Amino acid sequence: MTTASIMRSEGSPIAGIGWMVAAGLCFVGMTVLIKSVGTALPAAQTALLRFALGLPFLLPMLPALRRARITVRHWRLLSLRAVLHSCGVGLWFYAIARIPLGDVTAINYLNPIWVTVGAALLMGEALPPRRLAAVGAAFIGAFVVLRPGLREIDPGHVAMMGTAMLIASGYLVVKRLSEDLSPEVIVAMLSLMVPLGLLPFALPVWAAPAAGDLVFLFLAAGLGTGGHYAMTRAFASAPLTVTQPVTFLQLVWAVLLGALLFGEPVDPFTVLGGAIIMGSVLFISWRETRARRAATAATPEAVLSLQASGRDARGSSRG
Repeated sequence: MTTASIMRSEGSPIAGIGWMVAAGLCFVGMTVLIKSVGTALPAAQTALLRFALGLPFLLPMLPALRRARITVRHWRLLSLRAVLHSCGVGLWFYAIARIPLGDVTAINYLNPIWVTVGAALLMGEALPPRRLAAVGAAFIGAFVVLRPGLREIDPGHVAMMGTAMLIASGYLVVKRLSEDLSPEVIVAMLSLMVPLGLLPFALPVWAAPAAGDLVFLFLAAGLGTGGHYAMTRAFASAPLTVTQPVTFLQLVWAVLLGALLFGEPVDPFTVLGGAIIMGSVLFISWRETRARRAATAATPEAVLSLQASGRDARGSSRG
């Protein structure tokens, strides 16, 4: 990240918080709609329909897709990401239909934790003691949510843990792809390839969807697209240390909506475990932001930029 982008990202914290609140509302709304479909359709089919019905939202990305130069290496990485995401999404839809919304949201907070672990194991990124302690605290938070031995673990909980790992693995592939391809191309290719990845699982169990289910899934696709757009705008408006804590509201909304709409009991352990995981994610984000600033400030380009800004400031006093 350049000095200019850092200054730009720190310039609008209120806007960043607003965009992240909007993203959270979109994501929770999407989850509510998917849960409303419930077990009326098989999980693989529900996931396939959600992505297929979201294809019209890709139209603005088509120009970037046509301009992209996708090599054989890119195709391999895109295919790997599509497989990981297809499996993760299938497990996620399975979990949504079977466990409380609060549990789904709390366990989903593990995504950046698994990304941190994967980056250390597979990409050789540093995992200093403080960050390692934060990772350990996050898994303690997951233990608090699940409470094995104190309550029955539903297969949906296991599926959600698998979702967090698989989606995080996909993010690591995206990190490689982002070195060569634009975000629009990566998102568009994922949206096109995931339905193909889900098709072999959905066809053997295909059931005729009701019109209401199709409407709900189309709205879920729109909210998912809107949520990713709002999240991108939030990241562009403010640093992660500002926007990341706002995502905890998703757990609050999920618990409340689960109680109001689906009669799910409010579980204080889910809120506590989610708070522990969220605190760990926030600490890791804060540490990475500090490290990025220090690295940027240490570059010769940053020194020259600071010197130039000093000359500009002295010159502007004439106006």
